[in-house]
Amino acid sequence: MAQHGYQTGRLNLPFVGHCTFAKQPICVDLEKIDADVAVLGVPFDMGTQYRAGARFGPRGIREASTLFCFGHAGAYDHEDDVVYMPTDKVRIVDAGDVDMVHTDTTACHRNTEAAVRQILEAGAMPLCLGGDHAIHAPVIAAFSEQKPVHIVHFDAHLDFVDERHGVRYGHGNPLRRASEMAHVEGMTQLGIRNVSSSNREDYEAARRAGSAILSVRDVRRLGTAGTLAKIPAGQRYYVTIDIDGFDPSIAPGTGTPSHGGFLYYEVLEILQGLARQGDVVGIDLVEVAPHYDPTGITCFLAAQILMNFLGFIFQARYERKVPA
Repeated sequence: MAQHGYQTGRLNLPFVGHCTFAKQPICVDLEKIDADVAVLGVPFDMGTQYRAGARFGPRGIREASTLFCFGHAGAYDHEDDVVYMPTDKVRIVDAGDVDMVHTDTTACHRNTEAAVRQILEAGAMPLCLGGDHAIHAPVIAAFSEQKPVHIVHFDAHLDFVDERHGVRYGHGNPLRRASEMAHVEGMTQLGIRNVSSSNREDYEAARRAGSAILSVRDVRRLGTAGTLAKIPAGQRYYVTIDIDGFDPSIAPGTGTPSHGGFLYYEVLEILQGLARQGDVVGIDLVEVAPHYDPTGITCFLAAQILMNFLGFIFQARYERKVPA
């Protein structure tokens, strides 16, 4: 019943209400998570990158994601003839942000790892919004009690720098740190290009650790099917996406832009194939720095790729359960 002209039947438009990821319910008590996916913001950004600002990435991505809130019916894709993310089958909660202790990297990473461990213990898949790429190390560390994973990494940069200038857990180190973990069985690094923060020794170390490294031009030469063939099938995949893996023409809002990057469908089609050839068990998307992009298009790209990817993951899981 309306009172004083106020309409109680809410339309729930994207620009109305609290700004959670895809306007999904809030559950900031990690001990009470009952969902398939828990979205966790990790606004870590200690200025170890070329320019700061990724601490505002989680807020920017959440705001952009309200454009893609699917309501109660899910999202129909006419090309695939599939309704993705029906809310009666896929439950998403927004778990808020990890507590950041400014200037204390150790404390921030400790809090991040603990939060992701709680999400995994609840049986939900963590989707972590960075923050700079340093967050990947504590997030992947939280999988140590899980079955082994293969990391699929989209990025302009190798992120395999060892300790340099006293920085061991910065945004240039996370894949090196991940390679040292017993539960990481291998990694495929896609989009690596141009003059980078990593030197020849870092590339050699990555290959010794079992990494397959493909540039954007490698991926384009191989095509989607050829690229997927380079990634071991039937694995548990953890996917880490640095937004600078995309070309700055479509993702200018990042701290370390690098020209010659991926376009939208190049990444989307790999992600769709990945969901079909194995089980994606965790995701992080990092390095969105909204202040460098007044158009907001970088945040929209991040939100759209994540929502589509979630749809692919849970549709693939559903199809694997349905008898042929």
